[in-house]
Amino acid sequence: MMIRLFAGAAIVAMLSACASVEGGPVSTASAAVPKASGYFAQASALPFHAPDFTKIKDAQLQPAIEQGIAIKRAEIEAIANNPAPATFENTLVAMQRAGQMLNRARGVFDQLAAANTNDTLDAAQAALAPKLTELDDAIYLNDKLFQRVKAVYDARAAAGMTPEDAMLLETTYADFVHAGALLDAAQKAQLMQMNSRIAALETQFSQKLTEATAAKAPVFDTREALAGLSDDEIDAAAKLAAEMGQPGKFALALVNTTQQPMLVSLTNRETRRRLFQASVNRASGGDAYDLTGTIEELADLRARKAALLGLPNYAAYAMYDRMVREPAEAIKFMRDFVPAVAATQAREKAMLEEMARADGVTALEPWDWGYYAEKVRKARYDLDENQLKPYFEVWNTLENGVFHAMEQFYGVTFKRRTDLPTYHPDMRVYTVIDKDGGELGLFYADPFARPNKQGGAWMGNFVEQSHLLGNKPVIYNSLNVPPPPAGQPALMTFDEVTTMFHEFGHAMHGFFADQQYPALSGTNTARDFVEFPSQFHENLATVPAILSHYARHYQTGAVIPADLIDKVEAAATFNQGLGFGETLEAALLDMEWHDISPSESKLNAAAFEAQALGGMALDTRMIPPRYRSPYFRHIWSNGYEAGYYSYIWTEMLAHDAWDWIETHGGVTRANGDHVRETFLGQGHTKDYEVMYRDYAGHDPRVEPMLKARGLTGVGGE
Repeated sequence: MMIRLFAGAAIVAMLSACASVEGGPVSTASAAVPKASGYFAQASALPFHAPDFTKIKDAQLQPAIEQGIAIKRAEIEAIANNPAPATFENTLVAMQRAGQMLNRARGVFDQLAAANTNDTLDAAQAALAPKLTELDDAIYLNDKLFQRVKAVYDARAAAGMTPEDAMLLETTYADFVHAGALLDAAQKAQLMQMNSRIAALETQFSQKLTEATAAKAPVFDTREALAGLSDDEIDAAAKLAAEMGQPGKFALALVNTTQQPMLVSLTNRETRRRLFQASVNRASGGDAYDLTGTIEELADLRARKAALLGLPNYAAYAMYDRMVREPAEAIKFMRDFVPAVAATQAREKAMLEEMARADGVTALEPWDWGYYAEKVRKARYDLDENQLKPYFEVWNTLENGVFHAMEQFYGVTFKRRTDLPTYHPDMRVYTVIDKDGGELGLFYADPFARPNKQGGAWMGNFVEQSHLLGNKPVIYNSLNVPPPPAGQPALMTFDEVTTMFHEFGHAMHGFFADQQYPALSGTNTARDFVEFPSQFHENLATVPAILSHYARHYQTGAVIPADLIDKVEAAATFNQGLGFGETLEAALLDMEWHDISPSESKLNAAAFEAQALGGMALDTRMIPPRYRSPYFRHIWSNGYEAGYYSYIWTEMLAHDAWDWIETHGGVTRANGDHVRETFLGQGHTKDYEVMYRDYAGHDPRVEPMLKARGLTGVGGE
């Protein structure tokens, strides 16, 4: 989600061509910093330096980033070649100031390439990936620069630094070592070749997966094949088919996960089978969209890269800066859940089989699970997900739900703006106002799915907070709520509501950033910590006083009935065999891919996955992992390699942290201040364990999560 070092979205100060670095002038050869030109040469004139999308053309982005790369290279060389003795200011702080144009351009480009891409942006992304990797190598494998960082690091005991200064030094030094700074010249050359190829493959994977997910939408000839869907959903399917060049037919768009939301509603079993098979085979069909070869090469390169750096596997390499630092610890943490989850899967499967037999289904298949789980849910809990959607209109949920929750908990308010341009007309922008009346930053909401938008949901920054640079945050949330038919309201499932609160938890992590240095600001934290604040904020969606404020029928304005909420809560622990099981399987699969050594890295993806799933002691045939290997975007292109366990680890943190809220008076302003002061506003200025203990007063406990998941006392737990 975030790059920890040198990747702030908008750094507004830079070394100029005639500048000198503290401690002495920069040599003429080192100071030849190219002059910036074009839109991104200067900070935006809009409030908070927000990007002016009326002045940004797609074709200008690649040249701007290439220019930014050249400028940052020269700035880094100036720092590395400074003849003055290395100090914290002329080395570490100077590095934090470098790269303003590149970061401004990338802040825009990275989001457009993910949320509103086209052929121009796709081509630019493919061309830029190796160049950006080469820039990273030019920084981290620059021996002169590393020796300056090392000199400051070695003298740190006598430096008298602030705690944030000390953390910046510690993490920067660790990042250099992690990147290969201790390798010899021949090894560095080999590493740079690997890094360039890895970057190209990761970009190729991401782009082809987006294309495959759109192209593999199954098409049906008749409206009757979609029985069980609403009229609006069927009309949307007809529109999609027409857009795919098949007017008069019906296409069901795929979401990024294995299970598809419409499987719970479709009454035609053959339609369910085709939708499920389209999902699981989207990137492994032996056609132009097949990504199995890509992931085989990536796994091999990652294993060999880890070995070059003296590590047994890529998981050990990737986890160097995590809250959980050892792969074995993460694996044990997850495997401890297996007995309870396996028992739950078996028990729930028996329930579904009984329900299916009434329909004449003698052998339950994976595409049946969601459908019969929904029937069991209705029978046992009298709960139909379609009963909930009319109460969750998108913009009302954001403005009267999420924003209201932030006001109640933190005293933060929001003011909509219509004077700032966006990259898509379906977006909205808000000024975020702190409890003291000061402005915290800007928020951009981009909630709707598009064919040229990657799946899932995410948060990011156009501008990152930094006192050093005088920046306040400009933050966006991207979701994939299906857009409504013309003239109809945009209604969400309850899962999508939870996702909206989740992503805004990331946003608040960014808005409450109060750091000097962009590398330590806001969400620039470890993979297995950054999801903690977001999952923590999911709990706000069902706080009664908050829920009653936003869960209102889009036609009548009536508050969602209490008995409907009671049904939601009663059903909360049902279907954990799928809900938790598929996530646990995906996290274990991720670790299997990144636990291989170079001697075993030349493998067949399908056979490797089959072997890995077969060893999990879970029902992986009936409940496949949330992502099969060929479409597991998190681990092949989004930076979650050997890190998907983070969602489970941080869920554990979030449940334990919410238990503290419930036992200390609930959603009060005092408790909100405590959250902000102990972890939500700390960025990475403290160790993660210290932040958690500052908040909770104890180390994290797994028991609240087991209780919330309904796994207490199941399968030996």
